[in-house]
Amino acid sequence: VQLQASGGGLVQAGGSLRLSCAASGRTFSRSSMGWFRQTPGKEREFVAAISWIGGSTYYADSVKGRFTISRDNAKNTVYLQMNSLQPEDTAVYYCAARVVGSYYSTGSYADWGQGTQVTVSS
Repeated sequence: VQLQASGGGLVQAGGSLRLSCAASGRTFSRSSMGWFRQTPGKEREFVAAISWIGGSTYYADSVKGRFTISRDNAKNTVYLQMNSLQPEDTAVYYCAARVVGSYYSTGSYADWGQGTQVTVSS
């Protein structure tokens, strides 16, 4: 699966952004997908994930209640709706396709997209 993330930008605290991850490849509709984020000097961290059929979603505690992950298999796209953004949400956001294992671990994912920058000003 090849992935292209978009939708990042600069937003004030309390604002919203919607990230998109467009996928190509025959296996997208059967792949669980995840969003991760990374800031300079820190490890990439889990944000949210969604099962291949979309019936199950998973969130990091830090974004629960503010972010929503969804997918449209007809459009080969995964979304991350981010509301009530805070400066600590500033990071490069990556989407990836889960191969096997825990939804929360970077090691479970392959086919990482190139990332999209999200900057939240205070």
